Amino acid sequence: MVEESSSEKTNSSRTRRATNTTISAAGNLVKLLPTGTVFVFQFLNPVVTNSGQCNTTNKWLSAILLLLCGFTCAFSSFTDSYTGSDKQRHYGFVTRKGLWPSPASDSVDLSVYRLGVSDFVHAALSLLVFAVLGLLDTNTVHCFYADFESTQKTLLQVVPTVIGVLAGWVFMIFPNTRHGIGYPLTSDSNETTPKSTDTITDPQKNPTDSV
Repeated sequence: MVEESSSEKTNSSRTRRATNTTISAAGNLVKLLPTGTVFVFQFLNPVVTNSGQCNTTNKWLSAILLLLCGFTCAFSSFTDSYTGSDKQRHYGFVTRKGLWPSPASDSVDLSVYRLGVSDFVHAALSLLVFAVLGLLDTNTVHCFYADFESTQKTLLQVVPTVIGVLAGWVFMIFPNTRHGIGYPLTSDSNETTPKSTDTITDPQKNPTDSV
């Protein structure tokens, strides 16, 4: 009896450690995604899947939700923000020439926000992260592939950790400095770069005064 009780405690301890590891890894992955998109998915997914008890309509709605949220995660990687000359935060789309549209940017060099290879890398990574979290969600599993539930726990313990390591490695090579739509502003938010000027003239000064 004592040995059985000890064995049960050991198994319970291992289960808790595995669960904590899974939650921690999943939490780290969520940080790589737009906050609004994650919230919408977590809020609507139980509704559209009928808490995993899906019929044909529920499957279509769930598939549409997954596609829209995945697209939003990737699309947000091609947006950025800056503080304009009006001291307000403005968001725009990243292009090869800079940020567009660009209101209140008289004193801001928006060419520094131009499109780069890292944006495509971050978009692909965001899409991968969302696919892992979305497709392994319990309601999604019950809705589309209930027979897969027996291996879900193992994948939830392994996949988020592997993806987390991969994401960390990628961000070391391609650091993310953007603060686009859906991402919270942080203390290292983008600083605007003043446009360079060759001379600064004082409109109140008479040109002949310098002669």
